[in-house]
Amino acid sequence: MDLLPIITSTDVATHAPDVAILPVGSYEQHGSFLPLTTDTIVATAITAAIAQRHNLLVLPPVTVSCSHEHARWPGTVSISHQTLSAIIEDIRASLAANGITRLAIVNGHGGNYVLSNIVQTANATALGSMTLFPTHADWRKARQDAGLNSDAHRDMHAGELEVSILLHVQPHVVGGHFVDEDHVADERPMLLVHGMGAYTKTGVIGRPSAGTAAKGRALLASLAKSFDDHLTILQARQ
Repeated sequence: MDLLPIITSTDVATHAPDVAILPVGSYEQHGSFLPLTTDTIVATAITAAIAQRHNLLVLPPVTVSCSHEHARWPGTVSISHQTLSAIIEDIRASLAANGITRLAIVNGHGGNYVLSNIVQTANATALGSMTLFPTHADWRKARQDAGLNSDAHRDMHAGELEVSILLHVQPHVVGGHFVDEDHVADERPMLLVHGMGAYTKTGVIGRPSAGTAAKGRALLASLAKSFDDHLTILQARQ
């Protein structure tokens, strides 16, 4: 599975996709056993799984986004929500100038709250022109289909889900000590005020020890199938 697009301009002209898909990741801490690029790897892996099923213009990922809640950990880099909005808008405008007016955003970082507003705004003026994937329902179904032991609240960061996907697509980047790094922090009432550091010393909230490559494979298969509903809505737009 190629995580970065390797298509040529000639490929695009030949296949003439009418929908573009943009993975959005982050550059933030994921404990001591997953790379800073984890969310980008997740977003691109989901995108690649989707692209195996559909004729889409796969865009390279946005690799730095809104990771301010992780700022206390070395290596984490963020941009403002205004900058992320501007990036998406510039990409959307560039696509439209080339005749592609429908865009799917695949978000790999839960802290990118502004993406919901971007999609809402786009659809207020051009209904069915943009979608944000996966939704909470898409993730929930994928967890069920893959047999994950945890839910999204308990498995918030660097846990079972992310470890599973990386074990499937890039196992060499997962540190073997992930099996010893479980951390429970179900109560996080002031996360937006204090950031992750108030609830975890390691940067982990979840059960990475439960992650397996088989679960990662099943997660991606479920998500790729769930995207069909999003694509149907986008392609219904005239």
